[in-house]
Amino acid sequence: MRALFEGLVTFHISEDDTAAPGVAERWEPNEDFSVWTFYLREDAKWSNGEPITAHDFAYSYERVLTPELASPYASMLFPLQGAEEFNKGETDDFSTVGVKVIDDRTLELSLIGPMDYFPEVLKHTTWLPVPKETIEKFGKMTDRYTDWQRPGNHVGNGPFVLKSWRINHSLTVEPNSHYWDRETVKLNEIRFIPIPNEYTEERAFRDSRLHYTYTMPNNMIAWYRENQPHLLRTEPYAGSYFYRFNVNEPPMNDPKVRKALTLAIDREAIVKNVTQGGQEPSFGFTPPFKGVYEPPKMVEFNPGKARELLAEAGYPNGEGFPGFQILINTQEAHRTVAETIQAMWKEHLGIDNVTINNQEWKVFQQTLHDLNYEVARSGWIGDYVHPMTFLTMWQTDDTNNETGWSNAEYDRLIREAFEAADPAVRQEKMFAAEKILLDELPIAPIYWYTRVYLLHPDVKNWNPKVLDNRPFKHVDLIDSGPAYQ
Repeated sequence: MRALFEGLVTFHISEDDTAAPGVAERWEPNEDFSVWTFYLREDAKWSNGEPITAHDFAYSYERVLTPELASPYASMLFPLQGAEEFNKGETDDFSTVGVKVIDDRTLELSLIGPMDYFPEVLKHTTWLPVPKETIEKFGKMTDRYTDWQRPGNHVGNGPFVLKSWRINHSLTVEPNSHYWDRETVKLNEIRFIPIPNEYTEERAFRDSRLHYTYTMPNNMIAWYRENQPHLLRTEPYAGSYFYRFNVNEPPMNDPKVRKALTLAIDREAIVKNVTQGGQEPSFGFTPPFKGVYEPPKMVEFNPGKARELLAEAGYPNGEGFPGFQILINTQEAHRTVAETIQAMWKEHLGIDNVTINNQEWKVFQQTLHDLNYEVARSGWIGDYVHPMTFLTMWQTDDTNNETGWSNAEYDRLIREAFEAADPAVRQEKMFAAEKILLDELPIAPIYWYTRVYLLHPDVKNWNPKVLDNRPFKHVDLIDSGPAYQ
């Protein structure tokens, strides 16, 4: 997506909390950061040579928010005034949404409250523009799957264009000759290859068929650290690994059961003996953001307290506890973590009838969405560099909630955090909201991520990024000799 499209702002080559100019060459907020004005560059064009205007962004935001599209990420645009009401069908008048086209080169966005970090939010893919003429050549604005996405039909505005796409094989992009910053683009093409198995991916890297792996087997990290450390990357990653509880299904509808299961997980043992990639045991859900936010310290390993709570829930020493499944998606690392937690629940709580249900990714996602599970492996990587991206998802009816959990006080605090002009007040509201989340525990936090992967030494201008979002236009390949030493 980020190779083929570019938003008003884009990612800085090395700084995580800096927004680089994209289609907008500059921007400015009003005094309280509730209204932002973006000034589009004159040389911004679609890959077919047509100019990009403020109208394209207004069309794209209307498309995402239109209920008929059923965008699973429409809530990313809810900071806009009136966006949530429009998306929920309370009005069909898009002029009530805080999107105003001043002229072809000027776009004004009005928010529900002050957001000094709004440019960070705009980096997310939901805010990317799409070409109206191309979209509606192949269908209606709200058609989700049409031929406009195919090679030869596709029109984007990023540094690269779609060259080929073979489902489940590879997707290849090449430089966009109409891109405004085309002189910066260094690579002749990028080939993205989906490899669901981490061992197969590592083998492909070793055979020089990949320059970069998305992940790698946990049990090979120590070997690379010892024998090929120049290939191994272990970097901070703003993400949380956790388990979801379906609070609509007994016994997970009982907070005492959820707390007991959470307290019986030895997170230190998991990161030391299982994941082995420098992950941090989580004491909250939201990862700490230095100088911005520190989550409540409410998650711990306390098997004695866990047994007490389970007994209070009516299951002393696990007696009579109904069997249930841990739902995971296909990956060996997830299975290993699940088997470890399965053993911990048996050892510390006497629950010995837990099984593991492995599903392919798309099926897994649908199962979560349908709330057709009891406990499910989950992970959340921040959509932008700010703690709010970890807390909005637990609001009632948010499409990313997928637990059935709802708390009116939590919703109120998150709304007030959005509207707070003072960052200290915003932090106070977020902290209070997360305390509610960690008290009721529709989730069991396990650890905070690191990014652990392999990178060929030929790859240059590839910097550590806490959200793993890199501007591909800066990436280069320079021969550095054999990868393995």
